[in-house]
Amino acid sequence: MIVQRLINWSLRGYVLLLFVFIFSPILFSVVFSFNSARFPTIPLESFTLHWYKTIWNDPDVWTAARNSLIVSACTSVLATFLGFCTAYSDYRYNFRFKSAYLALVLLPPTIPLIIMALAMLAWFSKIGASGQLWSIIIAHSVLTAPFAMAIIRLRLNQMDKDLESAAWNLGASEWRTMREVILPFCKPAIISALFLTAAVSFDEFAIAWFVSGLNKTIPVLILEIVQGNIDPQVNAIGTFVFLVSMTLVIVAQIFFTLRAGKMMS
Repeated sequence: MIVQRLINWSLRGYVLLLFVFIFSPILFSVVFSFNSARFPTIPLESFTLHWYKTIWNDPDVWTAARNSLIVSACTSVLATFLGFCTAYSDYRYNFRFKSAYLALVLLPPTIPLIIMALAMLAWFSKIGASGQLWSIIIAHSVLTAPFAMAIIRLRLNQMDKDLESAAWNLGASEWRTMREVILPFCKPAIISALFLTAAVSFDEFAIAWFVSGLNKTIPVLILEIVQGNIDPQVNAIGTFVFLVSMTLVIVAQIFFTLRAGKMMS
């Protein structure tokens, strides 16, 4: 009994230290965004909103934020659609070279981002599409679609395989079965995939930096600001990015948990 308690407390302490290790730099960045000093020093000088006012009045920040929101929203829809189609084809059909097909679909997240970014740049340059906003959307969709596929495929694993057959026996067509059986069952996973892929796209830097051209996203803008100098604006912008990303992930998790609870009850 005592040994089990020690193990439980050790695991809790490990998880706590892990969270501290991960979130401490982010916490300090948020704190320094309210510091009046130009350089990140401790103790802090005084509380100020100057850096937030600076980025609020900067048109480049607004343009980059708009680009990031457009890219992440479009990417989430396209990647989730591709992910759903891939997950359902894996769930529903058996065909030749299926293993190779799935390996190819799940390949993008395993490729180093710099390699993928260079490949995307070369391909878009070849077809004369480099530097377009939709180029970032396509590139991010290739990167994030496997995440959506994995989430939706896990949800499909929980579905009774006889549900489709029962719907067909009752006279429903394949499209009606998809609309009234498959999609409602997968709705929590689809919404979670939408939020998760949006968060990944919103944060992604390497691919966006190579293919964005003049259409800078927030991560690309941050790199331009920090090149050659230390600017506290980065802390304020980073706080905004962190809040948006965490909100997307947390809302997706909450929604998925609530819907899963309803399905179990």
